Amino acid sequence: MNRAEDLEVAGRTVLVRADLNVPLDSGAITDDGRIRASLPTIRDLLARGAAVIVCAHLGRPTGDDYPARAAGGPSLRPVADRLAELLGRPVTLAGDVAGESASVIATTMGAGEAALLENVRFEPAETSKDDQVRGELAGRLAALADMYVGDGFGAMHRKHASVYDTPRLLPHAAGQLVLAEVTVLRQLTTSPARPYVVVLGGAKVSDKLAVIGNLVGKADRLLIAGGMAYTFLAAQGHRIGDSILQADQLGQVTTVLADAARAGVELVLPVDHVVADRFAADARHEVVPGPDIPDGTMGMDIGPATRDLFARKLADAKTVFWNGPPGVFEFPAFAAGTRAVAEAIGAVTGLTVVGGGDSAAAVRHLNLPPDAFTHISTGGGASLEYLEGRALPGLAALEDGT
Repeated sequence: MNRAEDLEVAGRTVLVRADLNVPLDSGAITDDGRIRASLPTIRDLLARGAAVIVCAHLGRPTGDDYPARAAGGPSLRPVADRLAELLGRPVTLAGDVAGESASVIATTMGAGEAALLENVRFEPAETSKDDQVRGELAGRLAALADMYVGDGFGAMHRKHASVYDTPRLLPHAAGQLVLAEVTVLRQLTTSPARPYVVVLGGAKVSDKLAVIGNLVGKADRLLIAGGMAYTFLAAQGHRIGDSILQADQLGQVTTVLADAARAGVELVLPVDHVVADRFAADARHEVVPGPDIPDGTMGMDIGPATRDLFARKLADAKTVFWNGPPGVFEFPAFAAGTRAVAEAIGAVTGLTVVGGGDSAAAVRHLNLPPDAFTHISTGGGASLEYLEGRALPGLAALEDGT
């Protein structure tokens, strides 16, 4: 892939596809990590005399057409305001995605100025399965700029107009964030230093089965926690009480357990739990020794014995990939497992990668030092699909031609 830093951008308008999909609470940004991750590329382009138009999505707007989606939101207004604060310069927010407002801004911008298009998912064509429909939007986006820089790694696994189709219409390159993400993920997939330990959590085992299947035989140990662990425990015949269960995945989980044993991969599951009588921050909770969970209670976090076990299994690692929290870290009573796993990974001497999504959010939510890890990804889904061995459409588009 060409690098954005090598583009001759002075006096040119550059369209940057960033990932600014930040969480909001009543319109306020609760975690600006993705905005901060986009800054190096944007700052570099501005410093070298480019006019920068940023394109991004936010949330999942609903509605059959642009007016309906724009009316329902969410708007990128709070993102534009925060981006301006971090850049230390104004960021003009277009009144549309690739319409009259965006065109006027694009034709009147000067060197070193920045603008942000409205939420690209207000345009139904952005996510259309129809190549021609996406292509029409891509054409309007491409008409706004002279060059395209892809830096939204968190969207690279989507075959969307602004990610896949637009770069094909302009001279294009990869931004600093995308290049950093790909460099790290290549290290995980090509001769990683061993022992190579993968820690997977999160609610749904169905979201992780493909990556587990691809890592069997590549990783030395798989540590499974979070809601997905209960389906694994159920497959082994353990009682899981009222914990989350994907019964339709039991057959596939049983196959994964057998494949791991056959490949000599150590698959480690929780040996105790913190359980509660309901899913709530103030729920009555207790530690249950052993892998079985009583009826009437649900697993909310790994227990102290599992925390110690996981720490021992991580102690000699030279490469670690972590995706998905071991517990409901947003509730203080159930955050100890996530904190313990993060601290054990942070103590590893070697390559440690936090695979985006809720894991990255947990690091920030628990005020853990980000420099304790080699790399914190901005793209949970994109990271997982890369590790599954799947081609990411956004990367394929950036690798295509010049």
